[in-house]
Amino acid sequence: MTTTAFDPEDVTVVFVLGGPGAGKGTQCENIKRDYDFVHLSAGDLLREEQKREGSKYGELIQNYIRDGLIVPMEVTIALLENAMKESIEKDNKTRFLIDGFPRKMDQADKFEETVVESKFVLYFTCSEETLLERLLKRGETSGRVDDNIESIKKRFRVFKETSFPVIEAFEKKNKVRQINSEQTIEGVYNDVKKVFDEAL
Repeated sequence: MTTTAFDPEDVTVVFVLGGPGAGKGTQCENIKRDYDFVHLSAGDLLREEQKREGSKYGELIQNYIRDGLIVPMEVTIALLENAMKESIEKDNKTRFLIDGFPRKMDQADKFEETVVESKFVLYFTCSEETLLERLLKRGETSGRVDDNIESIKKRFRVFKETSFPVIEAFEKKNKVRQINSEQTIEGVYNDVKKVFDEAL
C-alpha cells in the first residue's frame, strides 16, 4: 500500500539542481516543450502564493522571505503537491520538472515520503567563474536585486553547503544525471536529451 500522494508508476518527477546561473530555467523550457513535462519552480510557486488572495500561507511566506530564511519545507511541499494535482486533474499531465528543490536533504526525504519518489536528479555543473560571469551579465538587464557580486557569492556558498549533500545522497542511489553546463545552450541540451531519451 503506497502512502505517497502519487504512484511513481504513474507520475514522473525529476529534480533539477545546479548553481545560480547554470541555465536551469532555459533547459527546463526545452524539456517541457519536447518531453511534455510541467515545469514547477519552487521559488515561483512561493512568490505566486504570497500574492494570492486569501492564501493561508501568504503572510508566513512573506515573513520568511523578508527575513532571508528558507520557507518551512511543509509549505513548499504542499504547494508543489497542489500544483501537481492541478496539472494531473486539469491537463492530465503526469511528468514534472521540479526546479530549485530540494534545497536540503530533509526536504528531499519529506517530498519522497509524502508526495512521490523522484525518478532522478538532473544536475547542471558549472565553474563558479562561469556562473559569476553569467549572473553579472544577466544583472545588467534582469533588474534582479540578487544579481550582484555579494549576493551571488552568498548564493554560491548556500548552494554548496546545502545542495551538495543532496546531490551526494542521490548519487549513492545512482540517481544523479550530471550535465556540464559550461557548453553552449545547444550543447547542454544535446546532453539533456540523451538523459531523457534513455530514462523515459
